[in-house]
Amino acid sequence: MSATQARTPPPPSHRSLDETPLGATLVALRGVDKTFANGTTALSGLALDIRENEFVSLLGPSGCGKSTALRILAGLIPPSRGEVAWAGGGRAEDHRGEIGFVFQEPTLMPWASVADNVYLPLRLRGVSRRDAGDAIAASLALVGLSKFAEAYPRELSGGMKMRVSIARALSLRPRILLMDEPFAALDEITRFKLNDDLLRLQHEFACTVVFVTHSVYESVYLSTRIVVMAARPGRIVAEIPIGAPTPRTETFRTTPLYGALCREASAALHGAMDADPAGGSAHL
Repeated sequence: MSATQARTPPPPSHRSLDETPLGATLVALRGVDKTFANGTTALSGLALDIRENEFVSLLGPSGCGKSTALRILAGLIPPSRGEVAWAGGGRAEDHRGEIGFVFQEPTLMPWASVADNVYLPLRLRGVSRRDAGDAIAASLALVGLSKFAEAYPRELSGGMKMRVSIARALSLRPRILLMDEPFAALDEITRFKLNDDLLRLQHEFACTVVFVTHSVYESVYLSTRIVVMAARPGRIVAEIPIGAPTPRTETFRTTPLYGALCREASAALHGAMDADPAGGSAHL
């Protein structure tokens, strides 16, 4: 086996969340502060443990540092103070192959086909296009886009573009998937469908997901735990465990439990807004 072949990601795991319940801490933010060059303090004293196989939503008003926390977890920006502690030690840079990131926008290369967009993380790891073929095909199959491998972004709907972005993040078979409001710009029907697809993928891969959102309803539907943040400076003001069983289906949205949890999360979010001295706002 060549060195290039050795770096090719394995086929999709046959683990599921049924076989791998919530486990030990995978990564933790310890007393993390972030102050930008313009003097803005985005985060102050942030302490957050992310456990194996859980789905954590970061919920809060605009400007509370949700996206900043996600980028620090990914190693895209450093904290000003505090540390990011990974199980087994090392920095985020040492765990790049275990991290998938999905941005607010699909951020696809317009000149490249769907397959070549999904290939990008593999190419950056030195995997040849030929050796990456199976991983690309498997990732596209997971998001239902096998028939669109040779299409270009301009030929896709908004929801399909986001599916490509998710397939790209899954191409490395990440241990943790970081998602920064990926469905915010989509219509409600597409958003609901992608919510269900995401839960299915997480269940199949038994991976950890950290998901940034402004939506109370989305956070309750997706999460095993909601972390509510307040702004100026960004900090955690509440944590809400979601005790509903998984996997979930659309019927969960019509249950009394879902309604009660939405009310609890909404109250916590409004409390976070009241805790914001600048009087920020959030979209429910």
